[in-house]
Amino acid sequence: MFRSAQHDKARSVQSPRVVNIEDLRRAAKRRLPRIVFDYIDGGAEDEWTLRENSLAFEAVTFRPRCAVANPLCDLRTTVLGTSVSTPLILAPVGSCRLMYPRGEEVAARAAGAAGIIYTLSTLSGCRLEDVAAASKGPVWYQLYLVGGRDCALAAIERARNAGVSALVVTIDTAVAGMRERDVRNGAKELLSGKFGAKLPFVNQFLTKPRWLAAFLADGGLMKFENVVIPGKGPMLYADVTAALEQSVVTWNDLIWIRKAWTGPVVIKGIHTADDARRAVDAGASGLVVSNHGGRQLDDVAATLRVLPEIVAAVGDRIEVLLDGGIRRGSDIAKALCLGARGVMAGRAYAYGLGAAGNAGVARAIEILRADLVRTLKLLGCPSVAELDRSFVDIPHDWLRN
Repeated sequence: MFRSAQHDKARSVQSPRVVNIEDLRRAAKRRLPRIVFDYIDGGAEDEWTLRENSLAFEAVTFRPRCAVANPLCDLRTTVLGTSVSTPLILAPVGSCRLMYPRGEEVAARAAGAAGIIYTLSTLSGCRLEDVAAASKGPVWYQLYLVGGRDCALAAIERARNAGVSALVVTIDTAVAGMRERDVRNGAKELLSGKFGAKLPFVNQFLTKPRWLAAFLADGGLMKFENVVIPGKGPMLYADVTAALEQSVVTWNDLIWIRKAWTGPVVIKGIHTADDARRAVDAGASGLVVSNHGGRQLDDVAATLRVLPEIVAAVGDRIEVLLDGGIRRGSDIAKALCLGARGVMAGRAYAYGLGAAGNAGVARAIEILRADLVRTLKLLGCPSVAELDRSFVDIPHDWLRN
């Protein structure tokens, strides 16, 4: 029955009606319980930054060069020396196993098949060794200091042994953002692990029988396999919020992290030129301009708006990636025009994962890739390597000083 449901969902996302990421979003909303869908879809407080991340792309308009024939457009590039088929990286998204069985492994497999990088979150339900083995392509590991320094060092060693190619250190989680949808939905109560706390959700889960059957078949797990507390085992979902607040990453932590990890380090959560320069000084190989997808501090500027400032501040001393608001291949093109080496996308593939597992993630990647090829052809640009500011117009009062 489960395999039949998988086949049906695979066919559904290949339907001619599923033509963009918003279509995958709607498909995920139909399959997932409200509490799980809102975890993916929601942001902090009024969700202003969440909306602005996407709306900012509308302020940047294209300047196409017409009467140019580009039968083939080259999307290939390198990120931290790794060759990739497209300047797209699947961003770290926590708790993917709530969305689909073995969710992180499924997403990594789809990314590897597409020749792009997958980034595994510390807060994942699958072991990093299994995720790295599932992908035929490069895998990055996103590090929180949940569980303390010893726990982080153990995770770094596991990442090294698993063949992870880069470490992503997220620095914008001093406390968990106020995600009001999660509060209203009772996420904290559900994750407490207490039987009585689950009763109010029974009706909600029963209205999504395909999701429920798959979740239970996967074990109904509610623990983080890569946060292993000595003597206690993997951390439970219920304990993570308090643990995050007790393990804030500081610039001093990057010193011992760099000593423990000899490969490339990427710092995620950069939003100012000053912090970008500090990332360079800390010896990072890359940085991600990110506001955590609008899930942490609300009322901060869209990442696309601050991207040019950060690119100007660091020059070619470090590779700059953009995270936030990517819903179309044209968004990727605009980010590259403004100086990004590549982009990270989280919700875009999470919608696909929630809708149809591997087929959904593959469809999300396919949509963004096809969009990008079409955009390059219409711009009269033969490759992503040639995208620059000459292909876009930006309002004079738009860029942040």
